[in-house]
Amino acid sequence: MLMVWIIIFSLLGSVVSVSGAALLLFFPEGTRRILTPCLVSYAAGTLLGSAFLGMIPHALEYSQPRSILSLVLAGIIIFFLLEKLVIWRHCHVEGCEVHNSAGPLILVGDAFHNFVDGAVITAAFLTSFPLGVATALAVIAHEIPQEIGDFVILLESGYSRHKAFFYNILSSITTLPGAVIAYFFLKSMEAVVPYILAFSAASFIYIATADLIPKLNQKIGIQASIRQFILLLAGVGTIILFHVQHG
Repeated sequence: MLMVWIIIFSLLGSVVSVSGAALLLFFPEGTRRILTPCLVSYAAGTLLGSAFLGMIPHALEYSQPRSILSLVLAGIIIFFLLEKLVIWRHCHVEGCEVHNSAGPLILVGDAFHNFVDGAVITAAFLTSFPLGVATALAVIAHEIPQEIGDFVILLESGYSRHKAFFYNILSSITTLPGAVIAYFFLKSMEAVVPYILAFSAASFIYIATADLIPKLNQKIGIQASIRQFILLLAGVGTIILFHVQHG
């Protein structure tokens, strides 16, 4: 039964994200420019909440604090290096530097990241059902604004809307094999699950602090700042509420 839930939430983390992003593309550009930062703010909150209130605490229950925290630090450094290689880059704002990259490169990088997301979801579910659902929610929340950016890149690269949607679905569906492979691998090596959670927490922290929040800081208006702050807290609050109700 656990495998069924993993598959369901892995598909939600991929197909729902792409569909939501495609739907938002039909909004007027002005509306989209308002909604995307709102989604980014909420996503940053869910990522930070999942990492600090879910993944790291659960990892610390099964391993030495020094080992877990060292891996979180190492993970953040590794993701910095990956970003420099344009593998882990998540662009959530139209007009950023990554939009100068070719469409195929974005799709390959996105497929790699979604594959890892699937493994992250599985590791969380193997630890506890509430952590799995909360992690999947965080994945969905930050994937939607990312997919909007990916759509814009492909459209600017000459892809039609239908082809952009099709290729984004292909790159996002790698979440499922990532989840399934991780399930059979991690089930036989449960001792490594806490370290997978720690490494996953590092990716969530890095995406939130090195990518999402800096984009939000580009808007300095008081109303925008208040809206972003409230939505970030809402993202954290969603994770807290879910753990309180189902923990």
